[in-house]
Amino acid sequence: MFFVYQAVNSIDKIDPLVNSVDTRRNPGSAETAEETPADAAPARRRFSLAERERQILDGAIQFFAVHGFDGQLRDLAKSIGVTHALLYHYFPTKRALVDRVYLEVFEGRWRDEWDELLDDTRPTVEDKLTAFYTEYVNITLTRDFVRILMFSGLMDHTITDRFFLMLRKRLFPRLIRETRRFRGLSSRARPTQREMELLMGLHGGLYYVSVRRWIYGQGVYIEDAPMVYDDRMVRDQVRGYLLASRELFGGAAAPAVEAKTIAANKRAVRR
Repeated sequence: MFFVYQAVNSIDKIDPLVNSVDTRRNPGSAETAEETPADAAPARRRFSLAERERQILDGAIQFFAVHGFDGQLRDLAKSIGVTHALLYHYFPTKRALVDRVYLEVFEGRWRDEWDELLDDTRPTVEDKLTAFYTEYVNITLTRDFVRILMFSGLMDHTITDRFFLMLRKRLFPRLIRETRRFRGLSSRARPTQREMELLMGLHGGLYYVSVRRWIYGQGVYIEDAPMVYDDRMVRDQVRGYLLASRELFGGAAAPAVEAKTIAANKRAVRR
């Protein structure tokens, strides 16, 4: 079904990647100079157009994640190891490069399988939301995603506006629909402001996990798996959201399911 996110390193100290980036990305650069005999010219592999564009795009993602969008393209070109003119050959304007970064880091990480999962009526609502958010947090909310989104929010909102528009169209209505289904409701009305705010408590809380890591240099503390936000912790937050939905969504909703959720929370507390 959905793959399991692999464990990452310990959080005994601040992650050195939070505010740093390796800018030596050009093959044949100083990284390999020591391995080249003094009397031999270093071999330089010619990049295809697609490979060179990929090199520039990867470098731009890392550059913007560290410096934000105030960084100069001359500095970006230097960090990648290409000329300023070559960078402009592939991306004639800074806006064109930012648009390409957005498609790569934000829309490009959304998976069609998530739509299918949330539309599947067979699993319970709790299981569906847990499965979705476990993957969403660990796959989508990476260092470059979180830092670029934060920089955009502090600047011109070019990326944040596009990304949240996608969420409002593709994700949030599905989650509200599933919450109503959990409560035994079949309404197809547009989500109310209160419904959306309650949902954002869940969505924003899970996003904040990655903010703690990639902005504040902190981590998620789990005894047997430091820095991994696994399905147990996601499920805890999903259960809290579904239980909180009773007053707002009403309905004589799935009492057996709710009782099961409450019992599971009590067992987790006892452990």
